[in-house]
Amino acid sequence: MQKRILWATQMVLFISLTTSIFSGCSSKNEVQEYNKPAVYWYNKMIKQISNGQIDEADDTYTSLESEHRNSPLLPSAIMIIANAHMNDEAYQMANFYFDEYLKKFALKQDADYIRFLKIKSNFLAFKNEFREQELLTKTLIETDKFIKLYPHSQYIHVVKTIRSRLFMGKAIFDKEISDLYSRIDKPAAQTIYATKAKQSWEDLESIEPVDTPWYRAIFE
Repeated sequence: MQKRILWATQMVLFISLTTSIFSGCSSKNEVQEYNKPAVYWYNKMIKQISNGQIDEADDTYTSLESEHRNSPLLPSAIMIIANAHMNDEAYQMANFYFDEYLKKFALKQDADYIRFLKIKSNFLAFKNEFREQELLTKTLIETDKFIKLYPHSQYIHVVKTIRSRLFMGKAIFDKEISDLYSRIDKPAAQTIYATKAKQSWEDLESIEPVDTPWYRAIFE
């Protein structure tokens, strides 16, 4: 009986060890995959994105970019991975790729489109206007730059609408602070923030709540 138990234990250990070896070899081969044609990496990245494997697609894009720096597939690839991150609500990563595109590939005629996508990505990144004031201010600056640089862009009206939405958010934020100071009997501070709110949006009563978050309503 003891011999049978010992034999069974040895077999389990043998099977586990064999499985680990083959799994390790498989993972090792996958990690060591290199020196592939550009179209191989490109198609693999698209397949991974289609399967929702965004992190893996990042690695595949890195392989494409490092092995084929002059490939004509790179501009398309970087836009695909950037938009995949934006759709996945990973806005920081999306903006990283948009910045990379602007550095490496942006032509004069499409720079406004990439900058518009960055503004849109920042705009959609808002979760709470009362907590993300730095991002709000930064995005307002970007919209002002866009309006000055590309007054005739086909995206100008959307950017202006985003800018208005941001000012609404800023006005709501300042009004909340003003109301808070009013409740704790700080009239000087209350007046300062009430004035700021008016500077951002003159008619505060016209800001109506929406069913979808204020920062997303424009795109829905």
